[in-house]
Amino acid sequence: MRVISHGIVNGVIDDKYGKHGPYHNENGMPTYSLPFEVLNAPENAKCFAVFLEDKDAYPVSGGFSWVHWLAANIVRNKVEENESQTASDFVQGVNSWISIQGGSQSRELSSFYGGMAPPDAPHTYELHVYALDSLLPLKNGFMLPDLFHAMEGHILDQDTLKGVYRN
Repeated sequence: MRVISHGIVNGVIDDKYGKHGPYHNENGMPTYSLPFEVLNAPENAKCFAVFLEDKDAYPVSGGFSWVHWLAANIVRNKVEENESQTASDFVQGVNSWISIQGGSQSRELSSFYGGMAPPDAPHTYELHVYALDSLLPLKNGFMLPDLFHAMEGHILDQDTLKGVYRN
């Protein structure tokens, strides 16, 4: 299985998917989600789950990885840009903008893609995509541990795509 994105060119994430893009919610969170496509998924995959994280956030977040996007029960192999805001055929979990460091944004506003906004230096972002053998019993607003508990025993394959976003 392999994950690709036309939003990441030569290892660099296009500005429009983060703080340098024109799309933000009322709290200033970037909302224009990164597109991706899954190639050569297992034949028996029923859906995909996504976890977009920034491990470079450890020094500026108080010691944790920043969660930018959680999505599950994606039943197609391609998600277009900004579908975090426009699609209704998959569920989404909360991102780290709900945290104190993220301004304590509401669960409702945080249950979408919350784009890149590195405050200190360019950061490397990891888009983890999991092929699953069943739909997961998750509802919008789930948290990262909920995703990993639900995926346990259901992961058929996975791939990680990395890209750098400028500060």
